Amino acid sequence: MDNRAILPEDQKLFSMQELKNKGFSQYKVSKLVEEGKLIKLNKNFYENTEYCGEESDFYYTEAYAPKGVICLLSAAVYYNLTKYIPDAVDVAIPRKAKVSTIPDWPQMNVHHYTDARYELGVMIVKEGKNEFQIYDIEKTVVDIVFYREKIGIEETKEILVTYLQRKDRNLNRLLKYAELMKCDKTMRRYLEVLV
Repeated sequence: MDNRAILPEDQKLFSMQELKNKGFSQYKVSKLVEEGKLIKLNKNFYENTEYCGEESDFYYTEAYAPKGVICLLSAAVYYNLTKYIPDAVDVAIPRKAKVSTIPDWPQMNVHHYTDARYELGVMIVKEGKNEFQIYDIEKTVVDIVFYREKIGIEETKEILVTYLQRKDRNLNRLLKYAELMKCDKTMRRYLEVLV
């Protein structure tokens, strides 16, 4: 192993495989944990304590909920559709997927989606060497309308009104997603009242 291998400061989390690919042996990783440069999150992921960059709770999704996609209110906050700040990160996973451990921080609300709902509208956001999956803005709005009883009617209305005011909105995509997710009648009722 190259003793000069150093942790990049611009990456928040590393999988064990990534560390091996960068030239870190299991012994060296254990030393870095002892020195406080890495924190072991679980058997596969480590947090870089010397990270210098934008912080985001979304970066932890892959470590705790593999295949997790940021959804619902967390995605709405990301797109500036609401002033409401959720107390946990909303993460969608496939219905049959399992989450081994949920961290104390950041808190996560895990939502099990059917395959069709889970796969529609997924995007990957890259921020430097960090990345996370999130639903696009139209899928986020459709999910919020679909789960309006859980989300709250006022929050749902705020999110829809804010979305409709955006210049980059795509009503055709919104209605197509609503149809695919079997909530097009509800969506059209909302749009008739708000537009």
